[in-house]
Amino acid sequence: MAYTAGDTILDDEYNAFVGNSSSPFGYNHFAGTGSAQYGLGQSAISTVSAGGTVQASQWNTLMTGIDAIANHTNDTMTSRSAVSAGNTIAIRSAVAADLATLAASIAAGSPNATALTTSSAKQTSDSSSTWSGSHTVEHTFTFSDANKMRHFFNAGGKIRVVKSRTGNGGTGGGATVKDNNWTSLYAALGNIDIASQATTRSGSGETLTTNGLANGFHDFSTGYTHIIRLTEATSPYTANYIDVHAKLNAAVGSATVMTVKMTANDGAADDTFTAGNTSSVDATPDRNGTHRMQSFVISVTAAQGLSAAIAESATAVGSNSTS
Repeated sequence: MAYTAGDTILDDEYNAFVGNSSSPFGYNHFAGTGSAQYGLGQSAISTVSAGGTVQASQWNTLMTGIDAIANHTNDTMTSRSAVSAGNTIAIRSAVAADLATLAASIAAGSPNATALTTSSAKQTSDSSSTWSGSHTVEHTFTFSDANKMRHFFNAGGKIRVVKSRTGNGGTGGGATVKDNNWTSLYAALGNIDIASQATTRSGSGETLTTNGLANGFHDFSTGYTHIIRLTEATSPYTANYIDVHAKLNAAVGSATVMTVKMTANDGAADDTFTAGNTSSVDATPDRNGTHRMQSFVISVTAAQGLSAAIAESATAVGSNSTS
């Protein structure tokens, strides 16, 4: 007999709500271990034995779990009261719709989650004090296991990298015009936040030469994915740009390490002034001052429904070179 609202729920219907690993996904698949873009690392709910009766306590456990995940993802669920022994457990359609909503939110990387906390700088890498070629830095982010890494991004966690200029390249310690243009370029780039399904930049302006911002954790592989190239828009420095790439140490589901690379490339053709040239003109307009890459982790807290916080286990500087 087909199940309809008002009927007593059957064991296989309840078990589908709990354990389905294909669409429509059950609670355990999107909230438990799951796979790929599904899973948050929460404790699994037990299913009912074939032919068994769904107990009120079991139903209430499922509803409590649904509400807890909804609190984290900030999704609105159907209002329900707890059931007691002997109550009819019904309204399958609303439960199925709520489960689908939660599964979709988690697959998208819990974009509305606010139970997040941003670390202080995990790693800081500076260029040489003056340079005129390129500054390339790689920072690594390691998780205790592959599931922890997936759950971090599925729950709304992000990796943030930021580039800035901290020193001047001009003779006597002053800022050159090129220095100031780099400052503007980094401000236009802003924070680069790598999330589950996409990457965002907080800045605006300059020339977006390469736009791979639609790529996030679940799109990366063992080769570098080019996320963004932002190029200086002001002549004569339009050959200067900043690149951001990211890769994993294995396929998603096996990966435990993400590496993010930022490269500042100074391709501008500058004239170098020498002693005796026009006074008050900097003698080394081709030099850049000190540039800095910093990395941060926006980790997941247990403040709004999850059973435990989710964060990386270690960060490190993979490389730092100036040429």
